[in-house]
Amino acid sequence: MIRIRTTMAALALAFAAGAAGAKDTGYVFVSSENDNAVTVLDGKTWKVVKTIATGKRPRDMHLSPDRQSLYVISSKNNRVDVIDVAQLKVVRSIPVAEDPEMFDLSADGKRLYVSHEEGAQLAVIDVASRKPVAKVEVGEEPEGVRVSPDGKRVYVTSEVANMVHVVDTATNKIVANVMVGNRPRRFAMTPDGSEVWVTNEMGARVSIIDATHDTVKGNVDFKPKGFRQDDVTPVGITMTRGGKTAYVTLGRANHVAVVDVATRAVQDYILVGKRAWGVALNRDESQLYVVNGLSDDLSVIDTASRKVLRSVPVGRVPHSVVIDD
Repeated sequence: MIRIRTTMAALALAFAAGAAGAKDTGYVFVSSENDNAVTVLDGKTWKVVKTIATGKRPRDMHLSPDRQSLYVISSKNNRVDVIDVAQLKVVRSIPVAEDPEMFDLSADGKRLYVSHEEGAQLAVIDVASRKPVAKVEVGEEPEGVRVSPDGKRVYVTSEVANMVHVVDTATNKIVANVMVGNRPRRFAMTPDGSEVWVTNEMGARVSIIDATHDTVKGNVDFKPKGFRQDDVTPVGITMTRGGKTAYVTLGRANHVAVVDVATRAVQDYILVGKRAWGVALNRDESQLYVVNGLSDDLSVIDTASRKVLRSVPVGRVPHSVVIDD
């Protein structure tokens, strides 16, 4: 009996140590649509730590609020895979509706808000039970999903309708529909939630929504030298925590735009790989990470100098990047 208790205590301590070690690993996670995997990179050496098999066509990813789990959309399997960050393996899956693409988590991690491209729906999923709480009918080909800082609203893009739907999280009902640019994709928000920035892939611009009045209050247009407007296809976007600077990936224009949020002026264009797509900042915002879907690599940018420090090979057709630092 003593030996069993000792063994169980040791296992409990080992589990606790593993859970504690899951935070701030320094890992950089990149989903690869054509490899059905997430590539894990060491953020210091840039060597591959592990390649984690997922469902088919992994796309959007988010860390849980406690940073113990990484949620990954597996579009062709109609599920969200949950990766244990300490173990670096899929430990469970959450079934969702057909062709999920992007999602966001509630601040407490209890709800998943998932866009379903084929079904023209936003699904609200209870994480604990893995069951749908609600399904919200939206415009055709929804993609981007973003929960407001106060958790009261969810914003969803409809690529076909050129619209952003505003959903009340208390009722799971649409409270506003905002017309934006051509083929809206993804979101960033100012820290206070007063402005919602949405990329328009076929409009070569970002639309800026006034979150109080649910109207477009301005736009940012992108015109990098040497590219036709049709080649400027903004998709990915992220913003610094203080809301000073926004970074926008320009797709086939192979650049990242640096935008001053207050003035809405484009300050710079940074050349990266082919079809710049997903984008993320590290915690101290000293580095920007951009996945390039047609050159199968990750560009690491020094935000102070606005120079690419290195290009790191990753899986085929990388989609999203998440940093656990």
